[in-house]
Amino acid sequence: MSDPFRTEQARHVFHDKYALTQAETWHQRALTIVDDVCGTRSGRLAPIMAASDRDFLGHCISGMKFLPGGRYIYYAGRDAQFFNNCFLLRAEEDTREEWGALTHRATDCLMSGGGIGVDYSRIRPRGRLLRRTGGSASGPLPLMQIINEMGRNVMQGGSRRSAIYASLNWMHDDAKEFLHAKDWHKLPIGSNGYTVWDAKMADFNYPAPLDMTNISLNYDDNFKDLVENDGPPDIFLENVRQALSSGEPGFSFNFGDKQNETLRNACTEVTSEDDSDVCNLGSVNMGAIDSLAEFQDVVSVASKFLVCGTLRADLPYHKVKQVREKNRRLGLGLMGVHEWLLKRGYKYQMCDELAKWLTVYEDESKRSADAHCSRFFLSTPKAYRAIAPTGSIGILASTTTGIEPLYAVAYKRRRLLKGDRWHYEYVVDGTAQTLIQELGVDPETIETAADLASDPERRIKFQAEVQDYVDMSISSTVNIPAWDSTVENEEAVRNIAGIITRYAPRLRGLTFYPDGARGGQPLTRVEYATAIKHKGVVFEENDICSITGKGGTCGA
Repeated sequence: MSDPFRTEQARHVFHDKYALTQAETWHQRALTIVDDVCGTRSGRLAPIMAASDRDFLGHCISGMKFLPGGRYIYYAGRDAQFFNNCFLLRAEEDTREEWGALTHRATDCLMSGGGIGVDYSRIRPRGRLLRRTGGSASGPLPLMQIINEMGRNVMQGGSRRSAIYASLNWMHDDAKEFLHAKDWHKLPIGSNGYTVWDAKMADFNYPAPLDMTNISLNYDDNFKDLVENDGPPDIFLENVRQALSSGEPGFSFNFGDKQNETLRNACTEVTSEDDSDVCNLGSVNMGAIDSLAEFQDVVSVASKFLVCGTLRADLPYHKVKQVREKNRRLGLGLMGVHEWLLKRGYKYQMCDELAKWLTVYEDESKRSADAHCSRFFLSTPKAYRAIAPTGSIGILASTTTGIEPLYAVAYKRRRLLKGDRWHYEYVVDGTAQTLIQELGVDPETIETAADLASDPERRIKFQAEVQDYVDMSISSTVNIPAWDSTVENEEAVRNIAGIITRYAPRLRGLTFYPDGARGGQPLTRVEYATAIKHKGVVFEENDICSITGKGGTCGA
């Protein structure tokens, strides 16, 4: 068979992170995934998908037209079958028993290879009187820190760094403290003016409050009503200021019949109101599909695949199985969306042709999943679609990730940590390379996330328009210039707040990343000519940064 990898980077990711052996090919991995999830698992089980569908599914995975979530790719062929990327948890009540039970659930999930997201809104505010003991409540932040430190010391599935998310309702008395929980630049180390932020920039593994955890405030109908009548509250404006200056907290929007769906996975695309719900992810690669008819067929078999995953995936504890049987959430996503737009000469915005494809995605994902569930007398899913960030599997397919625009035509990328030194390489983006070499596109004309950084409304508007077709959420990060630049500064806060509130009813979540907001950025934009000159050269820098171990997390 022809080489499925468009770039050396993709080949390295496959062999370093996912291959069962160094001799295994991507085609062999694809067939193993199909057999383990939908077939006989080497003759030990009855198939749960028709042979013709399994053949087509193998073709789709082998041809990078459909990529299961990274945990499917990693665990297929192994004794453990932890196919699910993340788990959604809630601190159900503020008791010592629940604090212990939550840490137990979180540990079980992390040690199975899944990330976790926790909503802490039911924990009493700090200082509230404890009637039984006469003491005072510690509030939700210490519990977040407990989970954060567990994540620091637990390698997920024994092979990769933990991924954690925490959220709190915007009306919680501790919301302001939560907003500033990661203000590391205000935390001194000793008396010499050195701060936790300085230590983090020098060594990203230096421990800091909630450094293993992404955080967001939850906004509900009370917020929506207040904005409509009186404008955005101060806590929201402070959230915007923090997001623009440091990247966190983000925003979680839960309105109307979704108001109780405050639980999120680590990358926030899967939503639920039930503690111990579970992600079940896979992504259709629009960039690899030419016709609407083929797209419909791929969406159909991918949805059936995820239904099979609800029967075959191992789970960390019994309650997850109960909730899965009740909800059977499927997270069929998309990637290669910007590649699809670029190939057709469209800008990064909604167009009639894309809307037509998204309508097929919405309708066919439900129709085919419901039909497959009916065939096997299963409960029908509560939700069908969620768009994950698809970091590692986007690299495998050498396409644009999720709904993200191409980050940059060329960049410097972290590759491998040896001792205390990161090794880097210059990379020409795989999608950009194809457009330049095969279609003759001028690299200077390719619109990227870096180009769109000064126009965040275009990014937010596009996310809202795609969200209209997605029944859970979209994980997408708006790249913006560094804080205190001519674009992002104190004067921009109210303007950005107005943009967010205008689109919030059509969004489920939103995050920003100001350039340089965290030490050890994995990608740094460089000129195309520079990358071409140094392509293939690996060099080292003393730059400890955030990601070690194998695999991605949310759909990666």
